[in-house]
Amino acid sequence: MPTRSSKPKKDVNQLAASIVQAATGQTEAVPTESGKNPAAVALGRLGGLKGGKARADALSPTKRAQIAKKAAKARWGKKGDLYT
Repeated sequence: MPTRSSKPKKDVNQLAASIVQAATGQTEAVPTESGKNPAAVALGRLGGLKGGKARADALSPTKRAQIAKKAAKARWGKKGDLYT
C-alpha cells in the first residue's frame, strides 16, 4: 500500500525524457500534475506535523493511558480481543 508521501510513478517515456534533459542540461520547471497550491500544501503539512503533539497535550493523563492500553491490545492482543 503506498504511503501518503509517495509520488505517482512516471511513465517510462517521461522518465527517459527527464533523464535526457538532465544529462544535457536542458531541465525546465515541470508543472505539478496535482494542481494544488504549493503554499496551501506546505501549510497543511505544517498543521499535520504539530497535530499529534497538540492532541496529546490537550488530553488528560488518564485518557492518554486508556488510549495507549487500547492501542497495545490492538497491537498485541488476540484477534477479536480488542475491547475486552
